[in-house]
Amino acid sequence: MNKILPKFRWLIGILSLPLLIVLFVPIWRIDLFAPQYPEGLTMKIWHNDLKGDIDIINGLNHYIGMRHISVEMFPEFEIIKYVIIIFVILGLIVAISGRLIVLFWYIVLTFFGGLFTLYDFYRWGYEYGHNLDPTAAIKVPGLSYQPPVIGHKRLLNFDAYSLPDIGAWIVIIVASLFILIYIYHLWLHHKSSKFSAS
Repeated sequence: MNKILPKFRWLIGILSLPLLIVLFVPIWRIDLFAPQYPEGLTMKIWHNDLKGDIDIINGLNHYIGMRHISVEMFPEFEIIKYVIIIFVILGLIVAISGRLIVLFWYIVLTFFGGLFTLYDFYRWGYEYGHNLDPTAAIKVPGLSYQPPVIGHKRLLNFDAYSLPDIGAWIVIIVASLFILIYIYHLWLHHKSSKFSAS
């Protein structure tokens, strides 16, 4: 069996469209909590912008020698919109072609795209947290301020949390459903093969 069942082709086509929502909602978020900020400070990362308590975070970062966070720091913002649109089109191509192998390569591209995105975030965080101004007011020898890629990290008296926001959850859910559809068809193929052999 190398064909996707018709009802799942329709489902794949429908599931591809919510990816467009990622263009209008935050994709990732970083939350900072400290005794002086019990309500927390938030930076939300959109496909082409940064929103939240950016000015306050930049003011705090100035004292430890970190660069000001700005949209211009992320050349990726220039292309993310096109990447999202391409994945919507690819999902529709999977639905129209109805071929399982095309779905497989869509999943592979999604997987490596996710890995590259996390690596790129790590690379930015490393440079941002390690390349500090030597003339900063506060210097702690041997300490870097690299934010976590995902999860929690303690940075001085701040608890930093880096987590998916609405956009990333949409991508995760859509990709997971595509994987389940693929696995289901593999199971059907295995089942029919056993039946034919018997």
